[in-house]
This record gives sequence, structure tokens and C-alpha cells, in this order.
Amino acid sequence: MAGPRSSTAIGRTTAALGVAGTIALAPIAGAVVPAFAQEAAAALDPITIRVGANDGFTRIEFAGIVGSRSRVRRDGQTVVVRIGSTAAPDVSRLKVDPPPGVAKVETRAALDATELVITLAEGSDARTGSADGAVWLNLYPAGAAPAAPAGAAVPAGGAVPVIATKAAEQVNLSFAWGAPVGAAVFRRGDAVWVVFDTAARMDMSKASDLGVAGDARWAVGPDYTAIRISAPEALSVSAKGEGATWTVTIGGPTAPPASVVIDRDDTGDTALVASMAGATRTVWLTDPMVGDRFAAVTALAPGKGFADTRRTIDLTLLPTAQGMAIETPTDDLSIKAEGDLVTLSRPGGLLLSPPSMALEAAEPAHAEAPGKAKFPALILSEWGDAGEEGFSTRYRKLQDAAALEAIAASDNPRAPIEARLALTRFLVGSGLGFEAIGVVNAMFAKTPSLQGEPELRGLRGAARASIGRLEEATLDFSSGALAGDPSTKVWQGWLAAERGDWGEARRAFAGGAAAIDDFPPIWRARFGAAHAMAALETGDLDASKSLLAYSFSQEAPAADQLVARLVQARLFELEGATDRALAVYKAIGRAPLDGIATPAKLGVIRIELAKGTLTPTAAAAQLEQLKWRWRGDATELSVIRTLGGLYLSQGRYREALDALRGAGKRLGDLPGAVELQTDLSNAFRALFLDGAADGLQPVQALALFYDFRDLTPVGADGDEMVRRLARRLVDVDLLDQAAELLKYQVDNRLEGVAKAQVATTLATVLLMDRQPEPALQAIWASRTTLLPTALNAERRALEARALMDLGRYDHALETLADDRSAEAQQVRADIFWKQENWAGAAALYESRLGDRYKDTATALTPAEESQVIRAGVGYSLARDAGALSRLSRNYAPFKGRARSAAALRIALDGLDGMEGAANAQDFAGLTAGADTFTGWVNQMKTQLREKTGGNRAAATPARPTAPAAAAPAAG
Repeated sequence: MAGPRSSTAIGRTTAALGVAGTIALAPIAGAVVPAFAQEAAAALDPITIRVGANDGFTRIEFAGIVGSRSRVRRDGQTVVVRIGSTAAPDVSRLKVDPPPGVAKVETRAALDATELVITLAEGSDARTGSADGAVWLNLYPAGAAPAAPAGAAVPAGGAVPVIATKAAEQVNLSFAWGAPVGAAVFRRGDAVWVVFDTAARMDMSKASDLGVAGDARWAVGPDYTAIRISAPEALSVSAKGEGATWTVTIGGPTAPPASVVIDRDDTGDTALVASMAGATRTVWLTDPMVGDRFAAVTALAPGKGFADTRRTIDLTLLPTAQGMAIETPTDDLSIKAEGDLVTLSRPGGLLLSPPSMALEAAEPAHAEAPGKAKFPALILSEWGDAGEEGFSTRYRKLQDAAALEAIAASDNPRAPIEARLALTRFLVGSGLGFEAIGVVNAMFAKTPSLQGEPELRGLRGAARASIGRLEEATLDFSSGALAGDPSTKVWQGWLAAERGDWGEARRAFAGGAAAIDDFPPIWRARFGAAHAMAALETGDLDASKSLLAYSFSQEAPAADQLVARLVQARLFELEGATDRALAVYKAIGRAPLDGIATPAKLGVIRIELAKGTLTPTAAAAQLEQLKWRWRGDATELSVIRTLGGLYLSQGRYREALDALRGAGKRLGDLPGAVELQTDLSNAFRALFLDGAADGLQPVQALALFYDFRDLTPVGADGDEMVRRLARRLVDVDLLDQAAELLKYQVDNRLEGVAKAQVATTLATVLLMDRQPEPALQAIWASRTTLLPTALNAERRALEARALMDLGRYDHALETLADDRSAEAQQVRADIFWKQENWAGAAALYESRLGDRYKDTATALTPAEESQVIRAGVGYSLARDAGALSRLSRNYAPFKGRARSAAALRIALDGLDGMEGAANAQDFAGLTAGADTFTGWVNQMKTQLREKTGGNRAAATPARPTAPAAAAPAAG
């Protein structure tokens, strides 16, 4: 994307009832201060995104009634722009052709908003701010970001000179910093406060006489400087910043500063958001005269302040000449300065009046208009009553009144909302959830501040819940505007039960007890059944019976009665009345409603399987069909867990892991997914740690491990799994595959002693595969201090063997040094043999046999035969007749049962008078069958098998505990 872009409209996204967004590209004319080509007469869409570029950087502007309220934050190399609309603008051009310095552009849904996620390339930078009614974002490629202001903020002398200039009825204080700093200037009672965002001493030698003001005292904090100036309350205060100098004027006429705009934010916990360009830091101070704690928010020049006093329960915003000042009686107020936005919030949100209180009073409502409920998320039975005039007539009247009110709101942002609220109540009460959502969304699009109106959030949440949009409903009911509302608690309990979060469901239902009886009978029945299921799943069977009786007492449709019967069947099952439970399950399973019939059929399978009337194979076949019948909630999780347990019990490991992992990826946000993930981990652990996979062929086990290697646990258990699988591969001489597994562990997962241990095993496997150079690299790359003595000896012997295989015999002997361990002596003997040091090699081979010759009843092993043959040949070639005679005398009784009887007889008989005529080449054919390398390989396989438990019987994995029946999804 080099060079300027031409001005081009590249997309428009429309949303329900007029919410739309556009994005356009325009060239930036200037290199420092960009100018955007715009049509002044063109009306902006609610979300208008303008993009311009020059050779230095790219600017993205967010304008329009919604776009101008966008919030920008940065997290490392990621810049997130939060746009207050669920209708995402079309940014496909930015995704396909990202600006220079941008790695990728994505959009994602958030709470009543859309977030534009911009990932910066390495070395790139970004700047943000607001100007001309838009929020802007400058993107700089690597090396193109503007340089920081030169020079330190604190002058060379270490103190900031303060100069006081007196005039009639006023005094000017000039603070000459070395570089631009942020400031806040405001009055508290009879004192003026000046706060800077940099710590420095104040040189007040030229400000000893402040005229109309009193004395000045200053204090330095870790990252700020505060000056308190006594001044009568009648004196005005102003501030002006020019370059690195701030001038504070006390007294005399003052010009009002540029105003800081403060709006409420109800997208999450209720907060106040101030738009203040150049905000730098929040500084908490304690007034030495009063003793209370307050905060100042500093900002860079030019001057901007807040002209009013605004009080809420949680805080007070003071008038300022520069920056912001906040008093609070709480100790948990959070004030964050991010870019050009300052966010004031508390855990759980601020306590603010509903936005409707700022609207004009509505005309008296008609008698037939649906009235307001006493709780914001409550539905009243009479709302859906069409009366004698019928549904169509009543709907048209309410719709016409709402339309006239919406037209008036286009010209008057303080127009009332009662007619539109009445229409929304009627739609929700009539079960028209989609239409109700559309009306509320249109109100939010026209007046974003209404997102803090409790009743609107409650009505939209109820409408979303009634049509199955459970995640969206959860977001609405999580709004700070509904905090503490009992009707909201009821909805949250029902939603938690739908997710299978039984503990949270019980807590929420308990919090909504004051409102549940005010809902219509159909919802009382649903809430009662859901609460009964939550009580049942948390072990409170008595409460479950009472709640079921409450649900049955309501005049609910047949589908809702079946839901309650399903809970009753589960109650029977837990009480041990399995025959009654089975009869109810079978009756419900015949219903033409999949959301209810599926958990009922699961209950039938579970009971019949326990009774033995259904075989595991037949049950698995039924569950395979059942898992496709209803998807996306706790019911599917229960089906998958049961199916996975059956497959494991049948030894069908791949099918079990496939089923469990597939559901875990799709349903990971459900509470029951934790138990499913536990089942999956336990199954994988049973296969590769407890030995269940030992019954598989090594190649099958390897394929299964590779396909599900992402399940390998972190830590010692995961490393042990890999080592055991590697041992099985070594057993069948799949050395390359075993080495690959071990090398991944060494390179990516281990450190210290554990890394040295696995690297030692890796080197052993590589030497078995006749790869001495990689074996040396594995040993050398894993060197560390304080290794166990036995491990050090093993690594030393392996290093010497690798050097020997490379022909570096002297270096190998130096590595062994004075080591006389069995492993070292074995390698030393092989080195002597390769060096044709026949006497030394023969003596070592014989010494390794020890007193083996005394046990003549047991035949020699192949490794022992090789050592006897090499010892005899070595003594013969060394012309050591005495040693050969001793060896022959000791091992002659083994000739008859030897595997290589002819070779053993020749080696023990010696040259037989052929002195001077025989040499090493004459024994080549004889010693070829006595290769000590094969014996060493077999020895290493045996040791590896013992270390990893390969000499035990295969284990059978335990079947995961069958999960409880899930509550049916909302119908």
C-alpha cells in the first residue's frame, strides 16, 4: 500500500432500523497535519469510517453519532477500537489491504458493541486522539513514528523556575518546564491547586509575593508535583499552556476554557467517560487542611477544563481551569486515563440516575397503553391483552404513537420515550421478541445514552431470552443499569440453568425471590422447573420436589409441563425409583420436541444400560444418532460424555477421543465443558500413562498420540507419556519416530535435570540408530550442574560411545578418564578392540563376565557368547597363551549349548600351532557373529523398558462417571 490512496467509498453495512456504517478512503495532503477531503454537505451515517494515507502514516477516523463515541485502547502490539453498535461496519478493504505497519485487521462482537482489532507489525506504532467531532487513529510503519519531544521535562538546574507577575486584582504564575508536561488546575474551597504529571522541585524564589493570593506550598510525589495556593474564593482561576510553559492566572477576567465533554457509558458496568484530549495521568492527593482524598487528571496543552459541578452518589466532578478534579466518598473509585478518554467507574458500576430522567415529561398515557412494571425486567400478563378492539388495531395504535415519538426524537434528543416503551411492552407481552428487539435497537441507535435505561435493557433481555438468544440476553442482564434488580436475578437464574451452571442458577433464583410471583404463569412454570433442576443437581431433593409442585400449579402449555415432568423423572432416578423414571422418560421421549425428547431418550439409555437390558454396543449406536438430534447446550454435553465413556469401555479409543474433543471445542464456554475436558484428559492419561494403549500395536499407538498430542498434559506426566511411547517405538525398531518424540521434549518442554534425563534417552536411541553426531549434540546441549552421579556416568559412557563411532578413540578414552563403572568398561573394551589393543580388550571382556563360568547349568546369552568369543580371539592375537588357557578351561563346558558353537570352539582353542601365520583378518568372519553392538542395543532396550514400566501388564482405563441428565433447552 505505497503512496496516497484515491478517495473511494468502499463499503456500507446497514443494520436493523437504520443503524448503518460507512468507510471511505481519502488522501492525506499534508505530511504533518493531514487534511481530509470531505463533502461538507454530506450527512454522516451513524458510523462513518474515513481512511487517508500519505507516505508517512495512515489515519483512520471514526465519525457519526455512534462512531464519534468510539473508544481506543492499546495492548502491546494490538490496538482495539470499540464502536458502540452491534452492526459492524464493512472493513473488508482494510482486512484485504492493511495499511503499512499493520499485520492484520479483525472485527469481533462485544457487549452491545463491535470491536475493530488492529494488530501492528513489528516496530510499528500508533497514536490516537479526537478532533472535529471524530476519533482518529494514526498508524505509523516501522521507523516512521514521530519522535518524542526532545529534552527532559525538568530543567538543567533540577528545579522548575516559578515567576509571579502581579497586576491589579490578579497574579500570574509562570511555570517554565524543560519540555511539555500535563497539568490540572482547579479550586477547592479557599485554595487553588496546580498539579503536574512530572516530579520536580519548584524554585519559588521569584514567586514569594503573590499579591491578591496567599502563600503557596508545593510537594513532590513519585510521579507528580502538586502546588497548593491560598486564594479567596471570589478570585477566578484560569490556565494557559504554551510549549513547555504553563501560566496560571488567579483573579481578574478569565476566558472559559475548551470544555471537557462527559458522557455515561452503559455498555458494561455503568461508568462516566470524559473526552479530554491529551489526558496523561491520574494523581491521587490528600488535602492537608481537610484530610480528604481526591484525584486530579492532568492533560497536555492547549488548555481544556470542566466548567460545571456534577454530583452523583459515588463522586463529584469539580469545575476546573485545566484537566479534571474528582472528589469521592468511596475507596474503590477507578479513574483511568487512556488516550483522549478518561473513564470513571467502580466495581459493579456507578450509581447513576436513569437516562430517562433527563428527558421531557411525556403526555399522560392512554388507559389502554401497557403500564410500567415495578421491576425493569418484569413481564406483566396484561401487556399482551389486545382487548375488545383486537390485536391488529391495538398494535397499529401503539405503533403509530411510537412512530410520532421517534420523529420528534430526531429533532429533540430530550424527547420522551414513553410511547416507544409502551409498544415494546406490548410486543414482549405478546411473545413478539424479534419485533421488540428491533424497537429497542432503534432507540439505542438514535439515542445511545438510553443504553443505561434499566427498563429498556430489561425488556430487550427478556425478548432475547424468549427467542433463544441466550448469550445476548446474558449480556443485557449483566448491564450495570440492572444491578440489584430482583427480576433480573430471576432471568439470570433461568439462563444459568439453561447453561447447566446449577450453582449459579440457585444463587440467582434466590436473589429474585421477591419478583418471581409477578411474572405470567407460563414463565413462572419455566422458572420453577429450571430452579427445581438446579436444586436437584446440587443435591437438594426436598427443595426440588417443592419447586416442581410450584411449577405444576401454574397454567402452562403442554411443552412447559413436559419440561417439568422431565425434571421429575430425573428426581425419580436419583431416588432409586428407576422403573417410574424409565416410564416417564419413555413417555416424554415420544414428544415431537427435540429439546425435550433428547434428554429423555438419554435417560432411557442410561437406565437400560445400568439394568443390563441394553448392550453397550447398542447404546453407543443410539447415542451416535442422539448426538445429532439436539446440539449446542448441556444436553449435547451429557450425550457426548456418556458416549465417550461407552467407547472407552469397549476399547474404541479413537472414537472416544474424537467425540470428547469435538464437543469440547464447540461447547467450551458451557459450565459442563469442564467435566468433559476432565473426561478427555483422563482418557488420554489412561491410554499413554496408565498403559491402556499398550494393547495397541506401536504404530497404532503412535498414530493415536500424534492425532491427539494437543491433549498431552504439561509437566512431568506429559513427559513420562512421551518417554513411554518412545520406548514402545524402540521395541519395534522405529528409532527415527522415537527420536523425533524425544527431541521435541528436549527442545521445547524441559529444562535442567529433567532435560538432561530425556536428552540421555534421546542420545541412546540415536546411537542405536547409528547416528553418533546427533547423539553428541543431544548430550552437549543438555549439560547442566548438579546431575545425579548415576546419570553423569551414563551420559559419560554414551558420549564416549558416540566419539568411538566417529573414530575419535583417544578423545573417547579421555572422556571416560578414570571411570570404572560397568558402562564405561564396556565402552572402553570396544574402543580397545577397534584400536587393535587385543590384550586390553580381551582382559576387559573377560572381566565383564566375572564368575559367569561357575554357572554351567545355564547357557550363555548371545551377549555373553560375544564377549567370550572376543576375549578368546583377543588373547590369541595378543599371543597370551596363559590367559587363553584359563579362558578355555573356564568356558569349555558351554560349547555344547552355545548358539554359535563353532565360533566359540575356535575362539577357545586358539591358534593351535599357527603362530606367525594368523592375524586379525583371519578372525574377521569369526568375530562378525560376535558383535557387541547388538548386545548393547538389547541391553539398552531392556533398561528403557524397566525405566518406563514396559514390563508390566497393560491397564484397563476406568470408564468416566456417567453425567447427570441435562436440563432441556428452552423451547
